[in-house]
Amino acid sequence: MDADAVELRVLGCLIEKQRTTPDVYPLSLNSLRLACNQATNRDPVVVYDEPAIRAALDRLGRRGWTRLASGATSRAIKYRHLLDEALKLDGRDISLLTLLMLRGPQTPGELNQRSERLYHSGSLEEVERALGVLIERDLVELLPRRPGQKEQRYAHRLGGEGAPSVFTTRTDAEGEEHLEFGDGASGARLPSDHEHVATPYRERGGVGGEPAPAPGPQRATVEERVAAIERRVAAMEEQMRRLLG
Repeated sequence: MDADAVELRVLGCLIEKQRTTPDVYPLSLNSLRLACNQATNRDPVVVYDEPAIRAALDRLGRRGWTRLASGATSRAIKYRHLLDEALKLDGRDISLLTLLMLRGPQTPGELNQRSERLYHSGSLEEVERALGVLIERDLVELLPRRPGQKEQRYAHRLGGEGAPSVFTTRTDAEGEEHLEFGDGASGARLPSDHEHVATPYRERGGVGGEPAPAPGPQRATVEERVAAIERRVAAMEEQMRRLLG
């Protein structure tokens, strides 16, 4: 299979949102753009615009992996995935593939921990058995063990070539994740899962020279989460414009 990087990000986001926020699924083009470009639960972090996402949806539609899902009274065009039907995948298998599409190669332990948001896998052994089945179907591959690595990592085989990613992530000695552009020119720290979702990227001294706000203890509303994502995308786009000159 030869889906490109944008197609895989779009497809992974459609599946993820179907399972984590079913009340807003299917997704509009704008919602899908925000999901593709969000900074959490993504590796690499990217900045894709609506034309790129629309083109990817067209290609996915021709594959039979997505389709329009707007009702007669819908005010916005919406999209849904068909990957489970196209590849005859159950909830466990499609959840594992989704994690691999959205976060890159991972160990069985990482997949077991992260899959709880999408599907209750039950145990590490069940995840390993599912990976074995996906390998037999040529949907997943076992990667060579890297020097010093204890656990083996798995990757999907749906494709991945195409439009380059704008940002990648790096974990420092303190366990904090940082955004990097190309050769590591950007060092914005990604907020951890327990921090307030509306906290923007915090570089040394904050984004754009402004001091970073302290994380709030309260949980963010849906509106705050959307606003936070939009601010994150805007910050990344500004960084990209500065770095590209």
